[in-house]
Amino acid sequence: MAAEGSQEQGPGLPAHLVEWIESVAGGTLTSARRMAGGGRKQAWFVDIDRGGEAHRLFFRWDPTDLADTGDPWTVRREAAIYEALNGSGLPVAAFVGLHPTAQALLLTCLPGEARFSKMREETDRVAVARDFIRHLAALHRLDPRNLGLLPADSTVTLPDLVRDQLAEFDAIIAVRGGAVDPMLQLALDWLRANVPTATGPIVVVQGDTGPGNFMYEDGKVTAIVDWELAHLGDPMDDVAWVQLRSLQDPFGDLDALFTEYAEVSGNALDAGRIRYYRVLAEAKIMVMGHGVSVRERSDGEGGGGDPGARLIFGQLHRRLCAETLADVMGVELPAAASLPDTARTDDDALFEVVLRQMRDVITPHVHDSLAQQRIKGLARALKYLSESSRHRAFVDAAELAEIDAALGTHHADAATARAALATAVALHTIDPAVALRTVYQQILRQNELLRSASGVLAERHYAPVSAR
Repeated sequence: MAAEGSQEQGPGLPAHLVEWIESVAGGTLTSARRMAGGGRKQAWFVDIDRGGEAHRLFFRWDPTDLADTGDPWTVRREAAIYEALNGSGLPVAAFVGLHPTAQALLLTCLPGEARFSKMREETDRVAVARDFIRHLAALHRLDPRNLGLLPADSTVTLPDLVRDQLAEFDAIIAVRGGAVDPMLQLALDWLRANVPTATGPIVVVQGDTGPGNFMYEDGKVTAIVDWELAHLGDPMDDVAWVQLRSLQDPFGDLDALFTEYAEVSGNALDAGRIRYYRVLAEAKIMVMGHGVSVRERSDGEGGGGDPGARLIFGQLHRRLCAETLADVMGVELPAAASLPDTARTDDDALFEVVLRQMRDVITPHVHDSLAQQRIKGLARALKYLSESSRHRAFVDAAELAEIDAALGTHHADAATARAALATAVALHTIDPAVALRTVYQQILRQNELLRSASGVLAERHYAPVSAR
């Protein structure tokens, strides 16, 4: 929650939120700065003047309409976790206030840097990673009953809690409507049929835990942040999330870290459960994006969010969902194939001119961190559009042929064929292994279209899981 890289944003916070912040903080708001990150919720630094003394607080706000999204991972849910963990000994911001009606939360502001990739010294990276994994072990040693998060007489089981997560997924899909991505449908079907039978312990699972969602300074973790996905469940769920986030931001020697986690937490690593929760985590990310197109996106800043980031990370996790599902199902997936060479066109030259001017003319003069992030996202989107424009005819023809071969049908175009495949998966009229291989071929071509925009993410894969 450090202010490094943040800049004054306009328009600023709505007047009614400023009034609430001032009433809770007991002072006058002198500035509000929007962070470039913050995930699916807006994150702000707010400076408060209390009788001549300056204080900085952290403000978390979700301006979206939850009735439209069906999102259960709310700011209010996150606030309950912060309140429960205050006094636990974990490095978390102190709870200051929760807005009575809006999805708005005020916390103390802790020092540190969130971008793990900024560390260049290997000794520092190892020290911070080990400190984080020890804090994760400490979190999993806490009794949810003592935190007020689980009734003392509760008889809930780990399988019950997994089914609760799957029920949340179903509820979101029902609210948003529309056809379910066949990749997601295959994952949900398998998850429902293979819920782990482990008996305990039940712990507080941060969810989305790992590099990027903690802050550090001087070789130590100063704050664990972003608790919107927190829930009660299996410690192996968090282990899977650390692996997931490590694919986005490499986190060092995971084998060594998990060996230490097992020793400190007392929780032996269970390879089968970790593999299950990797599928669950990837499915959850896909559920978050279900039914939300770029045109429908609304985040309080004119809509659209960061389309480039949504493209590359959406592709990354759709591919990883397929690969984790193939792992647990024992399905051999097809190998990647390159796209054909095509002759350059005037459109290709135009894309290059636009990208070059964004990089060399515009970006050097933009110092606002949120705007810089958006420019980077737009450049990614343009790189994808350039590749898609060049190869769309080939991609659609290949997809049409593969789906028709899998279904034994003949469709007029790729869009109709995609819809037919989604229906067949939903109605269970196609063998799941056949469907998975067919979808994965589409995913591989999309990976090639996004390769330039994705960079190293195009080649990131989960490592095999071993028990400790």
